[in-house]
Amino acid sequence: MKRLSLIVLSALIGACSSLQPAPKATLEGEAFYLQRIALPPSAVLTVSLQDVSLADAPAVALARQSGPITGQVPLPFKLEYDPAQVKPGHRYSVSARVEADGHLLFISTQHHGVTLDGKDEQPLRIRMDAASR
Repeated sequence: MKRLSLIVLSALIGACSSLQPAPKATLEGEAFYLQRIALPPSAVLTVSLQDVSLADAPAVALARQSGPITGQVPLPFKLEYDPAQVKPGHRYSVSARVEADGHLLFISTQHHGVTLDGKDEQPLRIRMDAASR
């Protein structure tokens, strides 16, 4: 019984060591707004990479970064995504938003298309506009 356990354990370790993590690709950039307003300490930046190919269906997220903001604009971001999820002929877009205490402060309002073919100009610059209240 002990020998069988060792054989099974060895097989599992060998199988796990042969698994390679999925290759990752990266989009880096910065989100900014033009208003001369300091962000509150509770502000959170969320940046998403989405497949926006289908007009009558919700966008599919390929990557998302969300976290507290330290400092002021421009706000750096780094999105890691799996290139195996990129489909030929599909359209992809990056969007950004800033929220604080459950309120939307800034959001990107223009389409920021990316091709995800390794030729996207980086760093990306995502302009956000003040949200209406």
